[in-house]
Amino acid sequence: MPTAATTLALAVLDGAFAGKAWQGPTLSGSLRGVTPALALWKPGQRRRCIWEQLLHATYWKLTILRVFDPDTGLTLLRPGSNWPRPPAAAPAAASARQWKADLARLHEVHAALRSAVAALPEQAWHTRPRKPSSSAARSLTYAQYLAGAAAHDAYHTGQIRLLKRLHADRAR
Repeated sequence: MPTAATTLALAVLDGAFAGKAWQGPTLSGSLRGVTPALALWKPGQRRRCIWEQLLHATYWKLTILRVFDPDTGLTLLRPGSNWPRPPAAAPAAASARQWKADLARLHEVHAALRSAVAALPEQAWHTRPRKPSSSAARSLTYAQYLAGAAAHDAYHTGQIRLLKRLHADRAR
């Protein structure tokens, strides 16, 4: 049976990522129905697109997963860090497959993070995780990393919602 701390941690993590949330859309909900063409649309030069937001969110969720589970074998599907690049404009079938794969990876990383959070012992929440192959502690506690992960999902949900609104307004 999960502890109260674990139950709360999973509720916070999921509240920003999936399902119905008190604040409105979640990260996965904001990506529902997005086509590859919309995902690649940018409101202007040097602006981010939805696909970049998705890859960035996946990158940082994977980074947090490595805090909770340093032995995870999951990686990004694309090279790069922080803001991995989406594919260049590609034929519709290829970009549709790539979009679905990148969406699936986001969900896979989230599921792995949930599992790692669920496995964390109650007494560890306010401790600093150790860096892999080092005795040095990371700078934040597990609880702080988890709160940051949820806030990051919520922030990028807003970015994606704004891009969708700008795109819809442009089409009118």
